[in-house]
This record gives sequence, structure tokens and C-alpha cells, in this order.
Amino acid sequence: MHYREYSTYLIEKYGERVYKLPVSLNGLTCPNRDGNISFGGCSFCDATGSGFQCLPKDWSVTAQLEENKAFYHRRFGAKKFIAYLQSFSNTYMPFERLQEVMEEVCAFPDLVAISLSTRPDCVNERYLSYLSSLAQSRNLDIDIELGLQTVNYHTLKAINRGHTLAEYIDAVLRIKRHQLTTTAHVILNLPGDTLDDVIETAKVLSALAVDGVKIHSLYITGGTKLAQSYVSGEFTLISMEEYIAWAVSFLEYLHPKIVIQRLVGKGPQDNLIFGNWDSSWWKIRDSIEEELIKQNSYQGKKCDYLNGHALKF
Repeated sequence: MHYREYSTYLIEKYGERVYKLPVSLNGLTCPNRDGNISFGGCSFCDATGSGFQCLPKDWSVTAQLEENKAFYHRRFGAKKFIAYLQSFSNTYMPFERLQEVMEEVCAFPDLVAISLSTRPDCVNERYLSYLSSLAQSRNLDIDIELGLQTVNYHTLKAINRGHTLAEYIDAVLRIKRHQLTTTAHVILNLPGDTLDDVIETAKVLSALAVDGVKIHSLYITGGTKLAQSYVSGEFTLISMEEYIAWAVSFLEYLHPKIVIQRLVGKGPQDNLIFGNWDSSWWKIRDSIEEELIKQNSYQGKKCDYLNGHALKF
């Protein structure tokens, strides 16, 4: 494999295949949806908060975990699992509720890790200290997934992220100090971004030594601000061939130790205006892998810019 694939990493770490059990919490939102910092949310985010594959939110945490565990056990004989709190910002809640949720999650059997998806501006010392102590006391790995999307702060403002690059850097440094791991979400083909932005995103993530990356192509769902702009012709998207080339460049500049959880995403099919150029996500993934082989390239090939690289003495 020409990049550090997530499934292989999990087998190396836990001795066998590990499966994620998605959990959607009831009543969650984001600070740029409820008026704390803005309204309307990110321009690409729909009402599901990227949790379209989750079970109903009114199910209990335990019920969702049990249902998903039963599915993976029946289909794959799975024995080890990661609880994945996915939709919206899963640390944007009162501290006491976070404790209740995490205690319920930790009581579930056969977990080796917990993954919490959230925003860079929704983690602080109190929350991280608690999560760190919980990880140690329960012997569980805890990963904080942070939506960055791009290091281009002009683009972040344009898509109404509600934070800039600074908040992301602060969050990663704090997570690292608490000995938790962190995964970055990035979108490689946001309107306004260029190949230079894609490369710089890889370089910043490498400099910060994040543990994992989820790479997405942009999908546009109906009812979002981005959909309105797209339909009215305010912007165009790069071609699938360009996306594949950009993904290859991103990998080349990314540190080889960073785990690649995903090379391309997928959106909710029942409300999708644009997604993956009407191609299957796995075909795009395969094309990226084929391009790496064709170019005799690999993750980290161009990661030669750290540690005072200009010093040749």
C-alpha cells in the first residue's frame, strides 16, 4: 500500500479488524448554528449534521451501540469496536451531560476506543482533562476528530466555519498535551481553494503531527447555503481527474506516519445535488491508488520541509 491505510493500522494496533459503531446524540447542535458564534451552520452542512448513516437520535446510546454491534458481528464476526460519536459537535454540551454520555459509552462491552467528532472551538482544558483521565482509567483510546476542512482562512470564512486556523492549531496542541489522539477532517475541493491550499493543508497537519486524516471530496446537499450558490452558478467545482491529482499531491506532502482513514467521502443519496461526480466513492479511491502506483509515488514522498530543512551544513 502506498499510504498508511486505517484498516491495516487498526489490525496492527489491536490484533484484528475493528469496526466503528456510530452513535447520534439527541439535542446536539453547533455554536455556529444556535447563535453562539453564528447562525445557519457551515454552508455545506445539512440538518443531519453529517450523521445521515446513524440510527435514530431518540434511541439510547446503548441501544444504538447494541444494534450496530449486532450487525457487524453477524456480517463479519466482529469482536472489537470503536464507539463513534459522529454527528454535530459532540463536545458542545454541558460538562455534566458529557460525563453521563461517556459513562454510558464506557460501560458498553468490547470497546477498544472512542471517537468523538467535534469542532476546534469546542474543546477546552476541563473537557480534555476529563477525557484523558477517562481514557487511562478505562484503558480505552480516545480520539478527537476535528473538522478543519482547509487551512485557507479566507475559505473558512466563506463557508461559515465560524473558526479560523488558529483555533484548530490551539485545539490540536491541547489534545496532544493531554495524551489523546486527534484526526483531521479535510475537504480537498472547496470553492476558492487551489492546489497550493491542498498542499499547505498537508504540510500544516504534518507539522502539528496529527494522528489521522479523513479526506473528503465536497458533496452538496439540498437545502444548504452551498446548494443555493451552486445551483445559481456562483462557483464551479474541479473535475474528478483534478481531485484525484490533488489527493495524490496531498498524500505526497503528508507525513508518512499519519493514518489515512478515508480518501473520499459520500453524502446522503436521497438529497444529493452534487457528490463524487456521480461516480462511486470506491472507484475514486481506486483511481487515487492507481495514480500513486502509476507515478511511483507514496505518502510522504515530498515531506522534506520540516526540522529546518534549509540547513545543509
